[in-house]
Amino acid sequence: MKLYFAPGACSLSPHIALHEAGIAHQSEKVDLRLKKTAGGADFLAINPKGQVPAFVLDDGTVLTEGPAIVQYIADKAPASGLAPANGTNERYQLQEWLNYIATELHKGFGPFFKPNTPDAYKAILREAIDARFAHVEKALEGKDYLMGAKFTVADGYLFVMLRWADGVKIDITALKNLVAYKARVHARPGVQAALKAEGLS
Repeated sequence: MKLYFAPGACSLSPHIALHEAGIAHQSEKVDLRLKKTAGGADFLAINPKGQVPAFVLDDGTVLTEGPAIVQYIADKAPASGLAPANGTNERYQLQEWLNYIATELHKGFGPFFKPNTPDAYKAILREAIDARFAHVEKALEGKDYLMGAKFTVADGYLFVMLRWADGVKIDITALKNLVAYKARVHARPGVQAALKAEGLS
């Protein structure tokens, strides 16, 4: 299995999942501007969408959407507990969190990374993201992780969004549950290993 990533991008989420699951894998950095891999390959030939993550399975199948990739990884290592069993209510709750993070947080950050986004629009986005983080703050009340006491792939994904919040100067210091949660996730050995692999530690 091989993960194509860009340092600190949303591909950090499956990178975290791979290290948390203890799954042996290869990884290769992608220049998203040039659409070239570190080895010089045409990334568009690997993923025509031109975005990371791209995850090549042992049979050559390519998965390209983070929420799908992290569930695949979790299912390859069920003992890791990174996702509840398929068909359970808990699995659907995990998917609910993955979808929330993808649609309500992840997509909201995208315009911050485009140099032509007007400042007035960024202000609107900040307000929306603040509201989403406030919802997560309430959901974390009395919990270590989104699903309760156990770390799941949704936590790796949310952690990436919290890193992005730092990058675009969205202040979460008033959200005490979220601040403690971010520190808790950051301290995990699997998370530290993924950050190191991407040159971010």
